[in-house]
Amino acid sequence: MKKNTFSMIDENGNEVIYDVLFTFESEETNKNYIVYTDNSRDEIGNIEVYASIYDPDDPHSKLEAIKTEKEWKVIETILDTLQEEVRKKKENDENNEQ
Repeated sequence: MKKNTFSMIDENGNEVIYDVLFTFESEETNKNYIVYTDNSRDEIGNIEVYASIYDPDDPHSKLEAIKTEKEWKVIETILDTLQEEVRKKKENDENNEQ
């Protein structure tokens, strides 16, 4: 399986490679979002995940910051749902191994 990646230059001038986790269009906000990670971890060991607004029809689209609480709630809801699905699948797989 080929990974979908892109790179950006960070504030220190270094190129950082990001893995695209998923993209989606929100009917609620009428915007397209990209959720991605550089696979770094936070202080408690969770993988850092980022989200931005983007234009899927523009191959040179610049990522835009998400500015409203409403937009963050939409993204958090999707992430929570996906995380719960992964947790359930993992539990199911572990139960099937026994």
